[in-house]
Amino acid sequence: MIAAAHHGRPFAFLARLMRDEKASTAMEFAIAAPFLIGILMATFEIIILFLAQAALETTAEGAARYVLTGQAQTNFTGVKDSNGKVITTPQQQFAAYVCTQMSSFMSCNNLYVDVNSGSDYTTVDLSVPQFTFDATNNYKVTNTFNYNPGTQGQIVAVRLFYIWSVTSIFGFNIADSTLTLPGAHRILIATSVSKTEVYTS
Repeated sequence: MIAAAHHGRPFAFLARLMRDEKASTAMEFAIAAPFLIGILMATFEIIILFLAQAALETTAEGAARYVLTGQAQTNFTGVKDSNGKVITTPQQQFAAYVCTQMSSFMSCNNLYVDVNSGSDYTTVDLSVPQFTFDATNNYKVTNTFNYNPGTQGQIVAVRLFYIWSVTSIFGFNIADSTLTLPGAHRILIATSVSKTEVYTS
């Protein structure tokens, strides 16, 4: 009889909690809180992603302006970049210039630049590359990107690719499953297509 009474105490305690409005509210919040936190964090993740995308597009517009005015084609100086690395090609110099235009919360190590040109809009390649990685070398990107800024009066496409890390929360996953990288990532792409102006070579 004593054991039965002792066994019934937890149920009696729960019944009292359910009758107590404050206690029931606390229990409801404890149940709902993880889901609310998950929604808030997922919303924050998407907002940051959109901000990064907008920043990358702004960078692409500035980089395209550097090409369409002829500066990228004529201003190769062979200097060093911000890390002290000697720039030996116009492609490296242009990539270094693009890095200086990026937002401070983005890393140049995750940025890849592709520039190609054509006589008209139909001849410019805008296909999205399938990124490949070298697992034996810190997952370094093995793709080869173009650098063909063209000449005066040509159509030039400047494309920026950025590998952005994302977080999977309570099953909410916006990562690109085709990327063979450890962790969760997305490829952000910003493209600017324009016709180069007449400039002095």
